[in-house]
Amino acid sequence: MSDKAMIDDNEKKLNLVFHALADPTRREMVRLVAVQERSVSELASPFDISLAGVSKHIKVLEGAGIFYRTVIGRTHMCRLNPSSITVASKWLKFYERLWDMQFDALERALEQEEE
Repeated sequence: MSDKAMIDDNEKKLNLVFHALADPTRREMVRLVAVQERSVSELASPFDISLAGVSKHIKVLEGAGIFYRTVIGRTHMCRLNPSSITVASKWLKFYERLWDMQFDALERALEQEEE
């Protein structure tokens, strides 16, 4: 895979992850599944939405690679794929370092003004 293709692939993954996490219902679902694997009906219980609505949210999370779904009989179980969130975490850490450098420079400038 070329560097450009790899960058494009990472960009697509990043967009999918941030889109999936942009919704508060999906973020809460991720929080619940991070604690333990849950069935679709267990994920639906804290929310005032239909099972069809919950299923749509889960499909977005699956599409972003955040959730894995397994079927045991008639029960659909969701579990977290933490590696998918790593893409977003790396992106955020890059900008965290950038802001840290900016704040360090501001701190030095303010200290020089005080002298």
